[in-house]
Parts: sequence; C-alpha cells; structure tokens
Amino acid sequence: MSAGLYIHIPFCARKCPYCDFNSYAGLDALQAPYVEALIAEMAWLAQRREWQANTVFVGGGTPTILPLSLLTGVLGAVDTHFCVSPDAEITVEANPGTVDAAYLAALRVAGVNRLSLGVQSFHDDELRLLGRIHTVAEVMTAFRAARRAGFHNVSLDLIFGLPRQSPDRWRATLTQALALKPEHLSLYSLTIEDGTPLADRIARGDLPLPDDDLAADMYELAEEMLEAAGYRHYEISNWARGEASGSEGATHNLPSVCRHNLAYWRNEAYLGLGAGAHSSWRERRWCNLPWPQDYVARMAEGDVGEAPWESPVAIKVEAINERLAMGETMMLGLRLLKEGVPLARFAARFGRSLLDVYADELTSLQAEGLVERLSDRVRLTRRGRLLGNQVFGRFLPDA
Repeated sequence: MSAGLYIHIPFCARKCPYCDFNSYAGLDALQAPYVEALIAEMAWLAQRREWQANTVFVGGGTPTILPLSLLTGVLGAVDTHFCVSPDAEITVEANPGTVDAAYLAALRVAGVNRLSLGVQSFHDDELRLLGRIHTVAEVMTAFRAARRAGFHNVSLDLIFGLPRQSPDRWRATLTQALALKPEHLSLYSLTIEDGTPLADRIARGDLPLPDDDLAADMYELAEEMLEAAGYRHYEISNWARGEASGSEGATHNLPSVCRHNLAYWRNEAYLGLGAGAHSSWRERRWCNLPWPQDYVARMAEGDVGEAPWESPVAIKVEAINERLAMGETMMLGLRLLKEGVPLARFAARFGRSLLDVYADELTSLQAEGLVERLSDRVRLTRRGRLLGNQVFGRFLPDA
C-alpha cells in the first residue's frame, strides 16, 4: 500500500512560548530509547503489510536536536522497513541553531533531499519574543551550509502577526528571506493557543493581542511580494518558486511543491510514526500515544494486532463515514488555491458528482464571492483565501 510517511521527533532544546505541538524540552535521556521504539514501530507495521513510501517527512519538535547517529539511524530504518520510491521526497525539519555544516552534509549523504528550516523571523528581537534558540546570523550560516551540503530544495518557515509587529518589519523579514532564494516558503499567522506561556502574557497585559486586520494586511503584502519574486501561491500558507508545467491547477508539477503535504490536502493515505503522530488509511483515522515515555513503554510491551490502527501505541481510532470523508476532501482540497478540488478526482473516489452533493453549499458560497466553479474543479476565490475557515465549515456534516 502507498502512503506518505510522517515521523515525529518530540524533543526540543527549549519549548517555544507560542507552541502547543506535541513537543518537550529536557528529555534528552529519552532520545535513544525513543528512537529504538520508533524503529520497533516501523518493524511492527512492516511485518503486517508492505508499504510504499513516496514521501518521508521527519518533523517535530526539533528532529535535528537528535545526535546525528540517532537521526541517521531513523532514516536507515525507513529504508529497511519501507519500500521507499527512488524519487521519494525526503524532508527533515531543522532549527538553524541545532545544525552545522557537518551535520547537514551527513543528512544529505543519508538521502535527505529537502530541508525545512524553522526561521520564523529575520529580527533577533522577534526571535527572542518567540522564544527561539537561534539568531538571524545562525539562520544565514545554516542556509549557506545547507547549500554547500548539496540541498537544492530548502523551505523557510516564517511567522507574521506578532504582537507589536509592524508591516514594515514584516516586509523586511520577507525581503531577507527572498534574498536567499529558497525554493519554498511557508508563512503562518501567529495563533494564540490557550494554555501557552504567550497566551498567559497576553492575558496579563504584558503584550497586546495580535491585530487580525493587520495580520490580514501582512498576508496580502506577502502575496504581492512573493508573486513579484516569482513564487507561486499554491496553498493558503505555502509558496513554491517557479511555474507549474502542464495544465492549470497541476500543483504536483510545480517545482519544489511540498509533495508530502499534498497527501494531507488531497485527503489521501498517510502513516504517522512516533509519539502523538496521526495516521489516515482505509477510512480509518487514529493517533499514537502522545507522551514519549508512554510511547516507549507501550512499544516495548509489543501488544499484537493486525490492522495498522491496532498497533501497540495506537489510540483514538475513528471510522470515517462517506459523508465525513467527502466533507474533509472539500475542506482540505480547497486549501490548494489553483488545484482546488477536481471534479473528476472527487467522482472517482466517491462515485458521486461534487456539484450534486454540495449544490446548495456551492450556490451560497458563490453568491458570497468565496468560491468559484470552473469547468473541471471548484476552488477558493481571492476573497475566500482570507475567509477560508468560514468556507471550510460549510462542508462538514456537523456544521
């Protein structure tokens, strides 16, 4: 069976105050046992079925906080237990403060061909506000080292809409990012998550609540600047350099598109390994135990099951009925701005016409100027990009 493969490394040098991901600082002693458990999970899955991995994405947390021998051990185990396509996209997320030239060169030798750098800002004071462990100088050093190591596909993550951030400061960050000419950019509006230290600071009045209208202006500024620099806005938060070959909306033909994430946006199969990782396969969705300690202990017990969602660490198994699968296909697919949801792909999967299933919703959303119906697909309008959450909710069964 073919599936995108996600591997979660939950360790960080320091937990960022805005982050609510499944990541933990201060667990260095657990790293080696965790990797052992991770490889055991791969073996468990491989014993029950042959898996074709067209993409591999190692995320976190901070994967590059692992000693090089442990991270390359994970990558080697992937080759051992999965049928990795010869042209597979293999991505590793990295914090610029955790890599050097030797580390990056070794990753490239190990088969990693795409690097995702968590830059977030090109202002040191903003990096301190975000609790990042790196500096702007370290970003520049890491990026140059990645190029020398042979990485020809580098993505930069940036965050906008910070407390007190001005459009001019955001423009300066974008200008510096574009000067590096990365192949890919992911831009995220800061979300204030309940229970995080940043949310607590805002609640105390230490920092102002980010301005949503200003963040929308920054998003539009990014659209203008990146388009002028030759980047194609292919997903709500993602841009890739260059133009797609082939037909309009052929996202997969766009150079440097994140192929792994296409599986999520197209609502296709993916396997998540590691603590808290999520999987979706054959109308089932499940996740793994979130706590790394529990994950390690449970994997060592080796409970026996047959289906992938019956692994020793799988929890919260959910059966996805057709109505929910259709709604999620719309919700996720509309994030792809040019591709949208192709009518033929929807019909091939569900045996029904998208235009019939969602006739009322589409009529309403078109009248509001949020979606457009083309001859072969449905996609968001430019206005709909800014109001995506209002659109997506219309397609979910409980909305």
